[in-house]
Amino acid sequence: MTVALPLQAPPERPDGWIDALPQAVVLYRQGSAQQSGTQQGSTQQGSTQAGLCILRLNAAAARLWGVTDDRARGRPLLEVLRRHTLEALCERGGELELDVAGRALNCQALLAASVQGTHALIVEDVTDHRRREAELREAAAILSHEFRTPVAGLRGVLEALEYQMPAEMQQNFVRQGLQEVERLARLVEDLAVGFRPTRARTFPISEAFARARRLLTQDAALSATPLHFGEDHLVRADPDKLLQVLLNLVENAMKYGPRGAEVQVVTRTLGSFVEVAVLDSGAGVPDTENIFRAHTRGASATGNGSGMGLYIVRSLVQGWGGQAWAERRGEQNAFCFTLPGVAGLM
Repeated sequence: MTVALPLQAPPERPDGWIDALPQAVVLYRQGSAQQSGTQQGSTQQGSTQAGLCILRLNAAAARLWGVTDDRARGRPLLEVLRRHTLEALCERGGELELDVAGRALNCQALLAASVQGTHALIVEDVTDHRRREAELREAAAILSHEFRTPVAGLRGVLEALEYQMPAEMQQNFVRQGLQEVERLARLVEDLAVGFRPTRARTFPISEAFARARRLLTQDAALSATPLHFGEDHLVRADPDKLLQVLLNLVENAMKYGPRGAEVQVVTRTLGSFVEVAVLDSGAGVPDTENIFRAHTRGASATGNGSGMGLYIVRSLVQGWGGQAWAERRGEQNAFCFTLPGVAGLM
């Protein structure tokens, strides 16, 4: 008679918990390591060399270096990790960050109290964390840049209200101040919902032109520059974001173009879009693509600046489905963007 014996699960490894860690963990020690090699065409196995040798790889480390724990055990540390910087870190202890195949790895070597003790290398993939840090820095730079305009507008309004003026003019300044306060409030809301245009409506682009002209003429340094706006069109966009784009481009043209030379804002229809081009008579821009990158300023830029203005312009324009670029038109620089148009302007 055959008796069926109950199947027993293999005993769990006492250090199995290490495989559950999300970080890659390498346990190693100072001692003789098994080394594989060839001599006169034949394979030598079992040779040893003094140095750091692998005691254990957890599951995350096995995935990271593409070698199983069983194959790694007893091997020289450098043979498995394949980086002298990591070997040096494991010898001296401490922490460093490496860029490996586009991934940011935070590596920390913890040395045991005794020379023959078990040391540990802990490697954590911090790529997503570094990306979030970069996004936060970019968001802070964008907010700083966008808050500058309404704050400057409010300063101008408050300075004007210090003086005696007719009641009608006073009310006009108060309305301008309230408008900028509302814009500040919307920017604060953008902290929660991001920086893409979210309040698109249909309106004549001349409304944005009028707001831009009013704000620019409040700046004494810019008010002396002749400014001409082109034909009106119905567009669909976020009015505040469109104003920010216009101010960035027109301010640049006024600052970096010839002093006192006219700045023109011309418009035309391009299919279902409206093209807006800000023209100045300044010297040609040598690299019209890189100036739209974050934290990049043109070669002729002077004074303090974050290098975020044109980056913000392109980001906002792409958010509503348009494009932003720069080109040379005859003797003028043209900084252009497109936004959705609406047929049927009165």
